[in-house]
Amino acid sequence: MTSRRRFLMTAAAASAMTGRRMSAAKTRDDGFPYSEFEARIARRDFRGITKDVLPTPSMVVDLAAFERNLNTMASQAKSTGINLRPHCKIHKSVEIARRQISLGAIGITCATIAEAELMSNAGIRNVLWTQQPASINNVERAVALSRKDPTFLFVVDSPLVLDWVEQAAAANNAHLRIAVSVFASMARQGIENGQPALALSRKVSQSKRMRFEGLMAYSGGAAHTHGWQKRRERSAADLAGVRETRDLCKKSGLPVNIVSGGSTGTYNIDHENGLTELEAGSYVFMDTGYAQIGSKSGDAVYNDFGNALTVLTTVTSVNHPNLVTTDYGNKANAKPSDKVKDKPWLQVTNQGAEYGGLAWKPGDPGPELKLGDRLEIICTNLDTSTNNFDRYYVAEGDRIVDVWPIMGRSGAAQR
Repeated sequence: MTSRRRFLMTAAAASAMTGRRMSAAKTRDDGFPYSEFEARIARRDFRGITKDVLPTPSMVVDLAAFERNLNTMASQAKSTGINLRPHCKIHKSVEIARRQISLGAIGITCATIAEAELMSNAGIRNVLWTQQPASINNVERAVALSRKDPTFLFVVDSPLVLDWVEQAAAANNAHLRIAVSVFASMARQGIENGQPALALSRKVSQSKRMRFEGLMAYSGGAAHTHGWQKRRERSAADLAGVRETRDLCKKSGLPVNIVSGGSTGTYNIDHENGLTELEAGSYVFMDTGYAQIGSKSGDAVYNDFGNALTVLTTVTSVNHPNLVTTDYGNKANAKPSDKVKDKPWLQVTNQGAEYGGLAWKPGDPGPELKLGDRLEIICTNLDTSTNNFDRYYVAEGDRIVDVWPIMGRSGAAQR
């Protein structure tokens, strides 16, 4: 009968051949019983923790690529004189926001009041919430956060919402910082530029409870326009009305302290079009959604930032030709447009809530996938993918060196 030790040695040798299979080295004999995993994470003892022992599916951050991305964006902002207030909806992580601030970001942009509360309560200042409060719950929370954190600011694009906010501010003896959201080609928010935007800005500035900070305008259509020159032209056109509103406000004597907006796709363009600060978010990790838009250096590939985030998955069944099952399914936001890191011939497929698949054509390169193989998936859309996970495992190569909580089920009561 084969001894247990020989079995483990044989399994380890097979694992080394595939490069991604479950390592037999991570056993009780080697001093890392999995029962200790969560306790080790809680006390931040990452010794001996590698990708092999992580639960799947799970999110893994390539620390080197992540830091390169942060430094590239910070350097670009400094060289062009535009402020950086990056969007946290991509990462929903206080740890990442702090790193962005340490590299010169003036604050953080949030998509929800829950994100704003999380960031502000963690000590991050100059949080901008980009969706106006149109419910009693959100109005009261925005006013409460303004009282607690005088650096917090949020947007409005409706005189009616402004009335609601002013009434709540008066009732709670609060003072608010307000930016007017103006239209920039996306039909989801933003008051009409020109006189309507000027009138709303005046109304804000005339309130004893509010301070008019300036304008916010998001040109999302420009962000994914293919070709750098075409993005440049689209961004200029989308923000033309915003520049008009800015000039009208200044001519009327209103201070325009900020003109906020922009994106990862136009990060090296937005300073030309009147923006004073950049809300880019995807650059921290990057996803396949940006891969085809092209860079300033060439239209084929967008290579300004590297893929720093992957979803680690395990092959769980191999009963069909040219198809294996994984644990990266619909609940993890698996999409056919995802890519498998270092294995472009593999196609991500959907199998069910907790089941995904990887398919390939006969004759495609690469070794046959086997039970227990581990692969890393590059997501299509970071916003929705990170929303399904509780933490990031931060890696240097295969070694886990940190764990960062993701806001959501492990944090605030809502995502």
